[in-house]
Amino acid sequence: MPALDPGRTALVLVDLMERIVALPLAPHTGTDVLAAADRLAHGFRAAGAPVVHIRVERPGVENQPPGSGLVAELVHAGDPVVVKRTIGGFHDTGLHELLAGHGVSTLVFGGIATNLGVESTARAAADLGYDLVFAEDAMTALTADEHRASVQLDFPRLGTVAPTAAITLDGPA
Repeated sequence: MPALDPGRTALVLVDLMERIVALPLAPHTGTDVLAAADRLAHGFRAAGAPVVHIRVERPGVENQPPGSGLVAELVHAGDPVVVKRTIGGFHDTGLHELLAGHGVSTLVFGGIATNLGVESTARAAADLGYDLVFAEDAMTALTADEHRASVQLDFPRLGTVAPTAAITLDGPA
């Protein structure tokens, strides 16, 4: 996979929240996904590329369930956080405007669950014309079959699927 342009690329991490990361997940554990996402985020920040976190809030609920915050170690000062109230991260969140403000045309995705929040956000991104890259080992689902269906059947139709080790940036923007 060729190196990505840090001036046009953002890392988008979906629903890496304490309560979601703690679920029984497959084929990758929440801990493994966090480690892979953290490696990517470190490389993106070092190259001057944005790292965007998306988290869900249940609509119409005064208090969110315990563990609804993003995993704190993953979010650094300056990282934008987008709150969604639907499965995907674009509907009524300002995400597209945020990315456009950074001049982003390519999105690299990670998160949980592969077939839900990640895929829904990626489909909307494809509709908006973004180029997409999926970090296969920086995402997971409730079952290995759900993850594989997205990664092997759906994502190749939308963009490029690659392990995190293959996703590199050209250098500082």
